Amino acid sequence: MSRVYILVINPGSTSTKVALFKGCENVIQKNLIHSSKELEKYEKVSDQFEFRKKMIVDWIKQEGYKMDDLIAVVGRGGLLRPMPGGTYRVTDKMIEDLKIGIQGEHASNLGGIIAKAIADEQNIESFIVDPVAVDEFEDIARISGMPEIERKSLGHALNIKAVGRRVANRLGKKFEDINMIVAHLGGGISVAPLRKGKSIDYNNANEMGPFSPERTGGVPVGDLVKMCFSGKYTYEEIKSKIRGKGGLVGYLGTNDAREVVKRIETGDKKAKLVFEAMGYQIAKEIGSMATVLKGDVEFIVITGGLAYSEYLTNYIKPMIDFIAPVIIEPGEDEMRALNEGALRVINKEETPKIYENEVKL
Repeated sequence: MSRVYILVINPGSTSTKVALFKGCENVIQKNLIHSSKELEKYEKVSDQFEFRKKMIVDWIKQEGYKMDDLIAVVGRGGLLRPMPGGTYRVTDKMIEDLKIGIQGEHASNLGGIIAKAIADEQNIESFIVDPVAVDEFEDIARISGMPEIERKSLGHALNIKAVGRRVANRLGKKFEDINMIVAHLGGGISVAPLRKGKSIDYNNANEMGPFSPERTGGVPVGDLVKMCFSGKYTYEEIKSKIRGKGGLVGYLGTNDAREVVKRIETGDKKAKLVFEAMGYQIAKEIGSMATVLKGDVEFIVITGGLAYSEYLTNYIKPMIDFIAPVIIEPGEDEMRALNEGALRVINKEETPKIYENEVKL
């Protein structure tokens, strides 16, 4: 028996991405689709556990691999209690919080649950890496200006930290020794100042900072309050405007940056103004986060799906390259990031964190 593969599990609302890695190599990957009819029979997200687990095990066997080929299982981290970043060993207490949805129900909560179940059957280790719940804010960053509301850490921690690590390693730097700013540009936009590997601030990608392909970002709060009490919109309609129908979708009717650039190239002035306004706001947010690091920034990384748009990155770069060198790392490879987190522990480059020791119970 030779255990060589890491199983990576990334549950989404209507699918589960799975992959087998051998070291750094992604040997095989699949997106297991779940129909709404299959999922509607489950009252809670955690109730889907056995259904999704069986699909994963069946997929492994169908592809000609054996369960005892696995050396470890790593799952996407869910909405756990606020916690520092890193690779965590999945524990019973973590499973308890994932099942009850301590910070809300989300498909990603299934990542750790399924990972531990499969790993326990094989007597191997299970992990999660940099979940959405990562919170490394300093207290000063939590103050909103309204005592009833606290600023919360909510961003694309998994990709931001993975890309930051890769760039640092490539440049011969140690991730934990330097300062950088990483801007994740996707359906939502997160800009994080990383001080010695810790994300000490964030714009909340759902409601603050730059607008994005689908989200409004920060908007004039007085006018938003007027809209809310105008009687023209329901609570759900306002929520939809903020997340889903905001940003590029609201102005241009599309969330596809490639389509917007095509419109610009055919002389669409509105598309040009709106797209460049998004770049303008991203650059402003990066500049803002540079102040958090007091200007001590080794480099700025632009990542995520929108980083493939040269039009956008070429607009942003001249506005921020006076701060630090700008590095473009397009895309978001969550499967690779999860595998890298597990590998760091397996290769003894990192000690796995224990959930109960890192959070307030």
